[in-house]
Amino acid sequence: MDERALADRVSAVTALGDPARRAVYDLVCRRDEPISRDQAASTLGVTRRSAAFHLDRLAEQGLLAVEFRRLTGRTGPGSGRPAKLYRRARDEISVSVPDRRYDLAGEVMAAAIERSISAGEPVGDALVGVAADTGRAIGAGATDLRQALETHGFEPRDDGRGGLLLGNCPFHRLAVRHTHIVCGLNLELIRGITAGLDDTDHAAVLDPGPGRCCVKVHPA
Repeated sequence: MDERALADRVSAVTALGDPARRAVYDLVCRRDEPISRDQAASTLGVTRRSAAFHLDRLAEQGLLAVEFRRLTGRTGPGSGRPAKLYRRARDEISVSVPDRRYDLAGEVMAAAIERSISAGEPVGDALVGVAADTGRAIGAGATDLRQALETHGFEPRDDGRGGLLLGNCPFHRLAVRHTHIVCGLNLELIRGITAGLDDTDHAAVLDPGPGRCCVKVHPA
C-alpha cells in the first residue's frame, strides 16, 4: 500500500507530463528485461546524457527501480563497471483529488473475506475485526492521531470543542453506494488507530454530516 503523501504522489505523476520523459518510461515498461542508459538512448534516438537524465528522474520519483549488473558476463579485474539498469517499479502510484484510498478499503475487504472463509466467521464480523486490526497497525506506526488521519486522507480539522471533524472520506464512492458497510469500516478503522496509538483522549463515533466523513472524533 502506498503511504506517500499526496504531494509526493502528485509530483511523481507530474514527472510523466514531459513528452520525452514519458517516452522513456513507456520504453522501459514495454521491455521484459531492465534497460541500460545506452539502450534507451539508442532506441529512442536521443543522447545518452538525455536518456540518463530522464531515467534517473523517473527513478527518483519512484516510478522506476534501479539495479546494477555487468552486461558482458565477465567478472573480476578488467571486466568493467556494472551497468546501471532500470525497470518499472513494482508498486503503483495513484493520485485523486480529493485524496481517496480505495486500495486500503480493498485490502481490508479482501482480508475480511479470507478471514470469513477460513474461520467460518460471518463476513460482517470479520470486516469489523480486520478494520480494527488494520487501524491498530496504522496507529502503532504513527506519531499522533492527527498525523495518522492526515496520512490516510481523512483531512482532520478542529471542531472548536476539542474534537476533530474529518473533512474527507477516503472511500467516498464506495460509501455512496454501500453506506452502512463503508461507514462501519471507517468507524472501526479509526477506533483501531486510536487504540494503536494508546490514545485515550479521543473517541470515534458515527456522526455523519454533509461534505465530510461519517465519523467524528470527540474528546473521550
